[in-house]
Amino acid sequence: MLRIRNLRCHYGRIRAINGVSLSVRPGELIALIGANGAGKSTLLQSICGLHGQWEGEILFQKEPLKGLKPPAIVGMGVSLVPEGRMLFPPMSVLDNLRLGAYVRYRRRENREIARDLDSVFELFPVLRERAQQPAGTLSGGEQQMLAMGRALMARPRMLLLDEPSMGLAPFIVRLILDILLQLKEQGMTILLVEQNARAALQIADRGYVIENGRIVLDGPAGELLVDQDVKRAYLGKDYREFCEGRT
Repeated sequence: MLRIRNLRCHYGRIRAINGVSLSVRPGELIALIGANGAGKSTLLQSICGLHGQWEGEILFQKEPLKGLKPPAIVGMGVSLVPEGRMLFPPMSVLDNLRLGAYVRYRRRENREIARDLDSVFELFPVLRERAQQPAGTLSGGEQQMLAMGRALMARPRMLLLDEPSMGLAPFIVRLILDILLQLKEQGMTILLVEQNARAALQIADRGYVIENGRIVLDGPAGELLVDQDVKRAYLGKDYREFCEGRT
């Protein structure tokens, strides 16, 4: 579904990504793990058209994304849950969700949008309860659910998530990851960027490890979980509380 070949991204003279290649097959949940500054967010932004200074090839459904604007990429079926959620705090939960479907409103898909809104409320019942509440008054976990729900309102073929566990309590992280598994079971293709490497690899099919803008390791998630280099670099005691919570 997604194929990236020799991707190189830069900010002025600073090279953020240097020759990354990866693929995501339909129905897969892929984890991209790495430290801060490794290039994870830049890669997602390049896919979505939010970072235009890149070279190489990005194909979605065999169609090149080079030169396309974000609305066109959303219309093709790629939806991003950005780092920091990037909600519209004064607007209601309901209006934030409706904004996720703005491309579809142009196509006059009002009935389908109403059905999808009900589906989001079924997935995140708390959002139904908070529908008229300003998004900025939600808790951190509720805001993350809203950001995910907004992305789903675009009816994506592939969902990209940038650090969805950031700043959340362990039990909320578990809830978010369980929802990702539920979406995967429904057929959603997912590319998950996470610093919480153990959490991401525990639910992923495959994983990629990125360091200094390069993919240094990839393979089945179960193998990466027991890889000694990965364990030393990314699976330290910081995640013990999360792991104990899942047992």
